Amino acid sequence: MAKKILVVDDEPDVVTYLASVLRDNGYEALEAFNGEEAMEKVLKDRPDLVTLDITMPEMTGVKAYRKMKEDPGLSKIPVVIVTGVSHEFKQFISTRSQVPAPEGYIEKPVKPEELLAEVRRLLG
Repeated sequence: MAKKILVVDDEPDVVTYLASVLRDNGYEALEAFNGEEAMEKVLKDRPDLVTLDITMPEMTGVKAYRKMKEDPGLSKIPVVIVTGVSHEFKQFISTRSQVPAPEGYIEKPVKPEELLAEVRRLLG
């Protein structure tokens, strides 16, 4: 059975691109366009991994990430942060003591081989 990956970004083109790369490589890609939608899908579909943009309307990626990591039923799902502010965000989130650091980071624009390498590293 294909591993389920939830792609979360408020830019439809980014979601389509990442989901297509994943589907073309044998993964089942689920799509969400903001943090609230992402949380609904995480609770309903229990993906094996989540790629998460940080800057989004409705609920930011930071808030969605925190909610996932604070929920014992969701905290084991690996999260890869996909953002254009990777270095600054990585420093910021790594200093937070409330939640663990994300399992991976990818800077935009995303290269397909980088995305697939992170997914394979985290899902085996």
